Amino acid sequence: NCHHNYVQKETHFGQDVFVTRKGAVSAKKGELGIIPGSMGARSYIVRGKGNAESFESCSHGAGRTMSRGEAKRRFTLADHRAATEGVECRKDKDVIDEIPMAYKDIDAVMDAQKDLVEVVHTLKQVVCVKG
Repeated sequence: NCHHNYVQKETHFGQDVFVTRKGAVSAKKGELGIIPGSMGARSYIVRGKGNAESFESCSHGAGRTMSRGEAKRRFTLADHRAATEGVECRKDKDVIDEIPMAYKDIDAVMDAQKDLVEVVHTLKQVVCVKG
């Protein structure tokens, strides 16, 4: 259970503060978390390094490279089906905005936060549930 949009009272740099994690998760030293890639991409089980400069946080996932509207305009249902081949997931027009190409490359995201977390395990996605 790794929620990624919340506010929590914590102590950082000797002060009690409210940390807002929007699209981010706690990465306290030794704490386990999950960083999912886009629909069809790898996901990672990670262990936090407790990096003080990041308020002991890391990204929750790949993050979007384009808006949902832009993805719906740019890609077709055929594009979505091809991009998620081999993954059991919804393949209808209402989830085209979740197409993998609308997201950052998860490997680049993981490389950029190697000072925040260590990868414990890499998961190959076979099922993606999107409401």
